[in-house]
Amino acid sequence: MSEQKQPPAKVPDGVTRFVTTRQMPPNEKGFVGFETVWKPFQKEAGYKTPKKP
Repeated sequence: MSEQKQPPAKVPDGVTRFVTTRQMPPNEKGFVGFETVWKPFQKEAGYKTPKKP
């Protein structure tokens, strides 16, 4: 009755325009989580102080 559990299958990285998800390694309890990496939606422009009148 005590069968060895197989390790979870490796899931390929999910890549979209703004998000990348990667499978994390299992922890000591066997839980497999996912890491989410967000890409910026917009570019930030540097701030320049306006000229004094």
